[in-house]
Amino acid sequence: MCGCFVLFLGAFAPRLTLALMALFNNEITKAFDGSWIIPLIGWFLLPYTTLAYVLLSWWTGDVSGFDWFLVGLAFVIDIGSYTGSYRRRYEVPYYPAAEPI
Repeated sequence: MCGCFVLFLGAFAPRLTLALMALFNNEITKAFDGSWIIPLIGWFLLPYTTLAYVLLSWWTGDVSGFDWFLVGLAFVIDIGSYTGSYRRRYEVPYYPAAEPI
């Protein structure tokens, strides 16, 4: 896969990008030393972080130094997507309000 295409698709659909990378090349298994459980957990819980780790491992060969800052930034983006959806849940018109305790 072309790196620019992966980067563009990963910005909007990280899970789809990880699935396509798993089907068409073996960079995910190289990044995680043949393990499949850590990328699977990352696919469900932290897709941007997993994708950033795989891409940086693919492009630089080893994740070290400033690369860890970029992986951390992807982690912040993952956490931000969870907290943003949690805060906006009451804006849905049919979402039931919490009952007072």
